[in-house]
Amino acid sequence: MLDIIYQDEYLVAVNKPAGWLVHRSWLDRHETVFVMQTLRDQIGQHVFPVHRLDRPTSGVLLMALSSEVARTLSVCFEQHQMEKVYHAVVRGYVEEPMIIDSPLVEEHDKIADKFASQPPKIQHCITHCVPLAKVEKEVAIGRYPTSRFSLLELRPETGRKHQLRRHMSHIRHPIIGDTAMAIYDKIVGS
Repeated sequence: MLDIIYQDEYLVAVNKPAGWLVHRSWLDRHETVFVMQTLRDQIGQHVFPVHRLDRPTSGVLLMALSSEVARTLSVCFEQHQMEKVYHAVVRGYVEEPMIIDSPLVEEHDKIADKFASQPPKIQHCITHCVPLAKVEKEVAIGRYPTSRFSLLELRPETGRKHQLRRHMSHIRHPIIGDTAMAIYDKIVGS
C-alpha cells in the first residue's frame, strides 16, 4: 500500500519508497512491485506517470489520472514551469550555496543501449545546491575520527540520468547510501 499525500480529480501524489520501480520494465523482468500497478489497484483507476524517480530514490511522485493531464504536466516540466526539489544527506560539510555547472557524459543503459551505435554524448548539466543543516557524529570512518554530514536542498536545472548523484559525487560529497556513485570517472574532467 502506497502513502497517498494528495489526490484530486486530476492527479495523485504518492510517497515512492526507495527500491520500487515506477513501472514495469523489460530491463528488470523479475521485479514484481511497481508504483503504477500498486497505485492503480489501490485507487481503482488507471494512472499515468508525469515524471520518474530512480529506483533507489524515495520521494514524492506525481501520477496523472488521465493521459491528457499527464501530457500537460510533462510539458510543464519540460518547459521549466515546474521545478523538482530534492533533499539529500551527503558526506562532509557543504558550507555555502553553490551552482554545480559540470557537464556529464551520457550514461547508456547496459541492456537497453547494448548495441548503441553512437558514442555517449557530453551533456550540459546544472544543479543548484543549498546547505540546510550539518552534523558531526562520533563515529570513525576510515582515517577520520568522526563523521560529518550535510543536509542539502538540490534543484536540478537540467534533467540528466543520475544527475544529482553524479554531481554530488563530483564535488566529493556523495549522497549517503549511494554506492553506485563512489566512482568519479563518469564526470568530464575528473
